[in-house]
Amino acid sequence: MDINDLRSLFTVLAFIAFISIVWWAYSDRRKKTYDEAAMLPLDDDSQFVPQVPENQERKSS
Repeated sequence: MDINDLRSLFTVLAFIAFISIVWWAYSDRRKKTYDEAAMLPLDDDSQFVPQVPENQERKSS
């Protein structure tokens, strides 16, 4: 087995890994997660706005 055989084997293994990752990412089990992530920019952000108490001053930099 010479270096070219090792390179060919590595190329085949890398291709199999790539196809496996693509298959995993596009599987039906992941669809719900991706649909929820796609809606994140459209969600109401008001619940994440920090509320500063009235007696506490805001620091400016």
